[in-house]
Amino acid sequence: MGKGHKGGKRMSKKQLSERLESFFTSQPDKTFSFKEIFRTLHLDTHPLKMLAIDTMEEMAWDDFLTKVTDTSYRLNQKGQVQEGTFLRKSNGKNSFIPDGGGTPIFVSERNSMYALNGDHVRVSFMARRQKHIKEAQVIEILERKRDTFVGKLRVEKDIAFLVTPQEIYVHDIIIPKNKLKGGKTDDKAVVKISQWPDDRHKNIVGYVVDVLGASGDNDVEMNTILAQYNLPYRYPKAVEEAAEHISGEITEHDLQEREDFRGTWTCTIDPHDAKDFDDALSIKQLDKSLWQVGVHIADVSHYVTEGSIIDKEAMKRATSVYLVDRTIPMLPERLCNFICSLRPNEDKLCYSVIFNLDDEADIKSCRIVHTVIQSKRRYAYEEVQQLLEDNGVIDGTGQPAPPEPKGGYKGEYAREIITLDRLAKKLRSRRFKNGAVKFDSEELHFDVDDKGKPTRCYFKRSKDANKLIEEFMLLANKTVAESVGKVKKGKKAKTLPYRVHDNPDPQKLETLREFIVKFGYKLKTAGTKGQTARSLNKLMDDSEGKNEQKLIQTIALRAMMKAKYSTHNIGHFGLAFDYYTHFTSPIRRYPDTLVHRLLTRYAEGGRSANAKYYEELCEHCSEMEQVAQNAERDSIKYKMVEFMGDRLGEEFDAHISGITSYGIYCEIDENHCEGMVPMRDLDDDYYDFDERNYCLVGRRRHHKYQLGDAIRIQVAKANLEKKQLDFTIVE
Repeated sequence: MGKGHKGGKRMSKKQLSERLESFFTSQPDKTFSFKEIFRTLHLDTHPLKMLAIDTMEEMAWDDFLTKVTDTSYRLNQKGQVQEGTFLRKSNGKNSFIPDGGGTPIFVSERNSMYALNGDHVRVSFMARRQKHIKEAQVIEILERKRDTFVGKLRVEKDIAFLVTPQEIYVHDIIIPKNKLKGGKTDDKAVVKISQWPDDRHKNIVGYVVDVLGASGDNDVEMNTILAQYNLPYRYPKAVEEAAEHISGEITEHDLQEREDFRGTWTCTIDPHDAKDFDDALSIKQLDKSLWQVGVHIADVSHYVTEGSIIDKEAMKRATSVYLVDRTIPMLPERLCNFICSLRPNEDKLCYSVIFNLDDEADIKSCRIVHTVIQSKRRYAYEEVQQLLEDNGVIDGTGQPAPPEPKGGYKGEYAREIITLDRLAKKLRSRRFKNGAVKFDSEELHFDVDDKGKPTRCYFKRSKDANKLIEEFMLLANKTVAESVGKVKKGKKAKTLPYRVHDNPDPQKLETLREFIVKFGYKLKTAGTKGQTARSLNKLMDDSEGKNEQKLIQTIALRAMMKAKYSTHNIGHFGLAFDYYTHFTSPIRRYPDTLVHRLLTRYAEGGRSANAKYYEELCEHCSEMEQVAQNAERDSIKYKMVEFMGDRLGEEFDAHISGITSYGIYCEIDENHCEGMVPMRDLDDDYYDFDERNYCLVGRRRHHKYQLGDAIRIQVAKANLEKKQLDFTIVE
């Protein structure tokens, strides 16, 4: 390297290896990106950078380093024997995820020790073979993830089997004939394991706990989905009986302890088919430009006492589950649909956040109090939306209704609703200005007949009426979190379950930035959280209406972290709030009930709750939320396949919604149903999977299938059992 060139003297591979070894050893607990490594070690030239990448790849191969992502490494301190989670795949490509995270390690079937998906295992890393991937073998199963399974019975002359979905286990589960509980061939059943495989027996043996019913029946299939995720599909009788003994009567003592809002105009706004009304809004004009807005939340904790049989069941469930055609409630029906539900023209106990807002929606004062309310009107979202549009609101513009005309606004209580909408739009505008991320969510919905068969499939988009409620719920949740978490300097905040959302994955954001350059867009990936969020919002706005909009939004969403519950507050990136919790839905979310109890405790001067205990509850609630979402997705997939099963052979316009090494996912434009074109059907060429650019590229003809591309498909297969739709491409 000549004098005057960047990077100084040429460095040998041995010298660079020693410097890298010293660098990682000096900071054993840190993960470093390529950028950080190049900058710290002054690797300024392209050849030096490439040599460093090759060297680190070899150091990871030798287990000196651990590869965290494609462009980051850390010192490997875990040794040859590790503990973690076993992930079973139907294609035999099982893997092991170390505790604390890290790159998945391949485990072949012969080295799996019959571990099941999700089992906590101990593995030993195998000696590396030249040019082979890293492998591990299971040496001990520390804890089984589950011991009950759901599947289809196959009853033969001498023995019976439970045929499980492929990803659960490689072999069927044997059931002795006297343990069938009346189950017949093709019945769906829940089976508990009585004998695991060992050195002498390779089979799993179990017995039937519950026969769900005949395959294909709608109730049976929905209950099967719930049972597969270990979710309850019926309510325990003892818990329902306990709920029947709860009195809904509001006593004189209750009234004396609460602020009375029964004389203030109050309403609920919910989906048209809702029965559990968690929240209500009240509004009252205090003077010319000052409004009192009350966010009133059902006071579940008044009825569900800590440690009671109802509380234990609610804690276990942690959330209500919303399948396509039914709700599996967290609380017994008597509580969620009657006693706690804020039904119109009935006195109800609430926990409320009362705001005094000026015309700019600036908070002049607020208080968190127990109240008694009476809702004057129960609105469906569609009714409120119609009322707003009848008075000049154009959905999606973010503009409120024009000033009140001489004859007044059209519709009953129109002035109250329009004022709430105007204030909500001020709050929303300010939130985005402060750095909240702007992803307009769409939800897939089905209309089903009385037998559960889907008759229509469509996307529901959030409109002004939905956003009105959303803004006031966000404001209440933020205010409650601040009331506990925001303390004077030097003081420690009391324990509270927060709803936290970490910053986006830096590597995925960088990939997004590099990817969108080809479309002419820019993205700021360095800087403050607010700068990153505002840059993302600009990207969403700039790409709106363009062909690449859906593609960019999909990749941007993948860069986002999942929100979760924790007592360790790190703020909420997506909402741009430093303090945020869940307070507004205690009928359907257990964390909200926890927050209500702690608020009451602290208002009465109580000491801070045990942080370790509440963190464990937060982890449980986060896990159950994810399980419920997976069950909800499975019910949507099932209905999607059922809906499209009557349309075999039909052709539709679609767009590519996912690219994998085994095929192309396509979403039909007309009804948003998604299916896959398997790789085996792309027989016009050999295709390479370009993971970084989200496309498949033909080797000979260079034909490209890109995420977001328009495509014409034909419905080829609809497998209800596997919840899979297969498409073929129409040339």
